[in-house]
Amino acid sequence: MDALFSQAGAEIGLRWLHIIFGVVWIGTLYYFNYIQGEFFKEAEAATKSNMIQKQLPRALNWFRYGALWTFVTGAAILAIRGANITDTLFVGVLLGTLMFLNVWLIIWPNQKIVIASTTQVAQGGAALPEAAAAGPKALLASRTNVLFSLAMLFFMGAGAHMPFGMFDLGSVKIWIAIALIGALEVNGIVGKIGPMATVKGVIHCGVGLTVVLLGVLAFL
Repeated sequence: MDALFSQAGAEIGLRWLHIIFGVVWIGTLYYFNYIQGEFFKEAEAATKSNMIQKQLPRALNWFRYGALWTFVTGAAILAIRGANITDTLFVGVLLGTLMFLNVWLIIWPNQKIVIASTTQVAQGGAALPEAAAAGPKALLASRTNVLFSLAMLFFMGAGAHMPFGMFDLGSVKIWIAIALIGALEVNGIVGKIGPMATVKGVIHCGVGLTVVLLGVLAFL
């Protein structure tokens, strides 16, 4: 019984919550990209408008708060563990942190504009001028999060099983991984959607990123 109230017990409890919130977050991310986005391409204008006004805000609530609490519980786990993290776990944490920031700083603000503009049009008003740019910005950041998520899930899961050494900020392979991930994040903010425009394309890119990062950590 004492084990439940130990440091290890606290970490297990936080890990359980971390997984639950992560399932909500990543599940909703995949719903937006794999299902809703494809449906919107074929839906009639009235149906799409109704979903954006009524369904999208609800889904975004689960999405962004799932991201928030995944991040908070993950940070708490790291606080308990201290500096005792592996290279693979560091890469997973970096990807997850950028994904969290993309949700709250890019996807959510731009989706709010899209929702407000759609609502205004449905009520007989004019579309918000900034809505034309907001949609593509949110989509690019969302696709970038799908790209990151496939690698993030691998490295989070592999953190204790394929460590490739303990995290060392002086390691060349860590800086190569940071540079690669950083370049993709910059593209996700101001770049092009490229092959990530399709569901198949973003999945292939995500698998490719996972393989490249794995190679960097394993062989350098």
